Amino acid sequence: MEGLPTTMKSERRWRSKPLQTSPPSIVMAFFSCVAWLYVAGRLWQDAENRQLLTNLLNKNLDKRPKVLSLEDKLTVLGCKDLERRIVEAEMELTLAKSQGYLKNQIQKGSTASGQKLLAVIGVYTGFGSRLKRNVFRGTWMPKGDALRKLEERGIVIRFVIGRSANRGDSLDRNIDEENRATKDFLILEGHEEAQEELPKKAKFFFSTAVQMWDSEFYVKVDDSINLDLEGLIEMLDHRRGQDGAYIGCMKSGDVITEEGKSWYEPDWWKFGDEKSYFRHASGALLILSKNLAQYINVNSASLKTYAFDDTSIGSWMMGLQATYIDDNRLCCGSIRQDKVCSVA
Repeated sequence: MEGLPTTMKSERRWRSKPLQTSPPSIVMAFFSCVAWLYVAGRLWQDAENRQLLTNLLNKNLDKRPKVLSLEDKLTVLGCKDLERRIVEAEMELTLAKSQGYLKNQIQKGSTASGQKLLAVIGVYTGFGSRLKRNVFRGTWMPKGDALRKLEERGIVIRFVIGRSANRGDSLDRNIDEENRATKDFLILEGHEEAQEELPKKAKFFFSTAVQMWDSEFYVKVDDSINLDLEGLIEMLDHRRGQDGAYIGCMKSGDVITEEGKSWYEPDWWKFGDEKSYFRHASGALLILSKNLAQYINVNSASLKTYAFDDTSIGSWMMGLQATYIDDNRLCCGSIRQDKVCSVA
């Protein structure tokens, strides 16, 4: 019983002692309150910003259509006029391709009376063929004033040549000098004169000629033949107004597949199992009507060339509504008496 009062006294002393809080606890509580106030403020501010942005977006959406049409976009970009011009250009190009020519080309040569020429005759020549040219000028081909008078009749004759691989060298300068004296060259500035480039020369010749002269026919002639010029003029005069005319000494023949042989065709595998060329006009002399020459001009960039110019031209004609005219008078190696060409 004596120990009970002692215990009770101890309890009273403990209960009467005041409660004490440590300073670190107060600091932590303070910072917790500050952090809570900061987070609550940010959440409130974000909510206010979201509401403001939502109101602005809804307001702007009400002022413009939800989906812009292509026409609206073009109007905004200021491209309405450009769109119209593009459509017009596409329509003109489609029309030009359907008719085989381009509208509004450069001003073309014609006769003194303003009438369309009958024929433009291009005589293929090379840098080393000056002697041949002089022979032609002294025989079937007029020169000087006679050449100008022939043009008044509607016949233009020009020697056709490209440029040297080394532009501006002595070969080019000699041709320029000769042309200044004779004025009877058609110089193909974009063409490199070389034997292996002859198929491309055909594209350059017909494209350039049809742009420079408005003629019924365009004639390609090798410098290995002589012409009965009056006979050729008479033949073409009877065919005036004939569109789609592909005229020449028509032939075909085997495709040479062995490299190193004469007339080798690198693309021989494209000609089928029989390896035979399609029907085409001999390269010595061939004639195209205006719309066929215009077709070559319009499509020259995409026209495929083969090893030889006559087969290349023949391949271009296969996909067109061309009228093939096989005229034996244009077979220069034949024995006919009324032929208009002969081997020189």
